[in-house]
Amino acid sequence: MIVVPGPASTELGKLISSELKVKAVPVEFKRFPDGESRIRLEGDVQGEDVTIVQTTGPPQNENVVQLFLLADTAKDMGAKTITAVVPYFAYARQDKRFRSGECFSVKTIVTLLRTCGVNRILTVNSHNPAILETLAVPVEDLSAFGLLAEHFKKLGFAGAFAVSMGKKGLDTAAEAGKVLGGSFDCIPTQRDVVTGNVTIEKKRLPVKGKDVIVFDDIVSSGGTMMKTVAWVKEQGAKRVVAACVHPLLAEDVREKLLKSGADDVVGTDTVPNRVSKVSVAPLIVQALKK
Repeated sequence: MIVVPGPASTELGKLISSELKVKAVPVEFKRFPDGESRIRLEGDVQGEDVTIVQTTGPPQNENVVQLFLLADTAKDMGAKTITAVVPYFAYARQDKRFRSGECFSVKTIVTLLRTCGVNRILTVNSHNPAILETLAVPVEDLSAFGLLAEHFKKLGFAGAFAVSMGKKGLDTAAEAGKVLGGSFDCIPTQRDVVTGNVTIEKKRLPVKGKDVIVFDDIVSSGGTMMKTVAWVKEQGAKRVVAACVHPLLAEDVREKLLKSGADDVVGTDTVPNRVSKVSVAPLIVQALKK
């Protein structure tokens, strides 16, 4: 196996290759004045099982195009197989036509990856894994909630109350709670399909005097997380941490979360960010070894 760390995941790619003890092929990257990307693989991949590591967080369009270029180039250079490790899978939230005429965006992205020679995709906590399983390329969705929970456990949060939100909330909270060794629950949410605004149900939780970790897969605008943190704090929680797998954190969201009552904001390196304190490399390495 050869690992190709893409421009958006250089450090994560190097870490994965190091843990796997396999060669990493550097990528020469240049951005032209008009914004276009120039990609060059600085090594031979002919006849090799190639693993490309490239997240597609902001700027999504640039990072997605770079992934296409990397895969198609590896195919042209004679790669035996191509696995795309896409820690954050852009456009995965558009996983159906919510309204007539809308693009089924995640289907389009996977179709293009197949055209570029990708045989397998690994991603982390995608929005709807069940949809990915129906698409043109085999997709394995990994969960990083256990890694996040282990991180907090080592920091002295053993027994903390785990909370999550939305339809998948209870499963998420249960996964984290199992590692933390404490109780867990979820808060139901409702999203307006036109405006995208999310409301939370102000459900009473037994969190008074307890440490609480609020888990979510993605924090972008942070609205839902802010409302949940504030509600948990209002119920008398001791320490509250906002934890997410994909810290997109638009604008000044971290500061807003702290103002809403969070004592800290922690994410993984699926999207490199100043709050990326947990690496998903061990999770990806384990999947690649299979």
